[in-house]
Amino acid sequence: MLHRILIIGVFAAVALSTACSDRTPVNPTGDAALTAGPGPAQKPEKLARQFAKALRNPAFREYLKAQLDASPFREHKLQFQTFLGASGGRALRYLDADVEQEAKAAIALEVYFPVPAHRAAWTGDENILVATGITDRDVPVAFDPQGGRRLLDPDTPPETPVLALVPVETDFNAAPQRQTCVECGGGGGGGDPQPPPPAAPPAGLYMTKAHFVQDFEGWLKGAPEFEVHILGQKGQTDSLISYQCAGERQYGPYSFNQDDLDWSGSVLLFSKQQLDQYNSAHPGQNVRVFVVEDDDTPCTIKTDPDRFQKLVTAVDSAYRDLTAGNDSSSIVQRAYRYAKVAENVWEALASFFKSNDELVGNAVQDVIVGQFYPGFNWFVKGDNTITNGWINLVMY
Repeated sequence: MLHRILIIGVFAAVALSTACSDRTPVNPTGDAALTAGPGPAQKPEKLARQFAKALRNPAFREYLKAQLDASPFREHKLQFQTFLGASGGRALRYLDADVEQEAKAAIALEVYFPVPAHRAAWTGDENILVATGITDRDVPVAFDPQGGRRLLDPDTPPETPVLALVPVETDFNAAPQRQTCVECGGGGGGGDPQPPPPAAPPAGLYMTKAHFVQDFEGWLKGAPEFEVHILGQKGQTDSLISYQCAGERQYGPYSFNQDDLDWSGSVLLFSKQQLDQYNSAHPGQNVRVFVVEDDDTPCTIKTDPDRFQKLVTAVDSAYRDLTAGNDSSSIVQRAYRYAKVAENVWEALASFFKSNDELVGNAVQDVIVGQFYPGFNWFVKGDNTITNGWINLVMY
């Protein structure tokens, strides 16, 4: 087996794609973050402990609860640094003097209740923990209002409500209604002007249903952020790149938000124009539909390159390299069907960066898998070719 390390670069095929900077730090061990400011390579444990201790003050708890309840963002999140400075720095009055500088030196953070039952149960009392972590695999480090430190079960949340202080996953610059209501219906009343009818969706490859066997997200990180990438050949090299990403932080027809194991709707994965351009530039090549659960940088695949290679190699080998797809439409019907991956591409790796995005898997058509799941036509195959989910792909 070849052991070349190849790069997958991610770029936008259309102007709708968004580039974001890397906020993912290296995860330290022990209590180092308690003795040094939480720089870009450290858990913000010191901030979490100071924040928890401030919750001894009833006035601060009342103010925090009001701000969380009023947040228009998904899961009632607050951008931590913005919250500290809001209302003339009101929150800072309850915190230690050095917190403001600590927060400025930290990575961008968000604060919220990742467990909905905790958010519903907390009445603003002192029965609360503040927990922090960087990746899904971290053991959450929590502090109570007296400053006591404890380690939580990474798989099961405690009964005590837990407020998470974790790296930002939310686009706080976007209009909140786009995050909470992508396709709201209903008409306006009282003579409100009606929006123009939506333009006809572009022709192309769409996903209409998705089901995954798990959410691939630790409970401290809240709801999952599933993304679907179209991977293809970079130029005439043997490297793969993501030509298009569909996900929560995308706009227009490429936007979909799956917060649970099941989703249905209509999201564009790759337009007919994009696919035609790709086929023209890469004759004989085909594209993969690849699913990830993103943690910090939307629509940028970052993962262990060895794991990516093993996953793709195993899936390609098990299914005779028929693990890609292309437009197979005829004058009778439109169809997206399996196609062969090129031998000089399947060895390509996802990234140099060892990070925490979860590789859900490579989509393989049901007729190639030799199994069928009602309502779906492509299996999502992960590590060791296990089935991590099913999706339904159609050409319109």
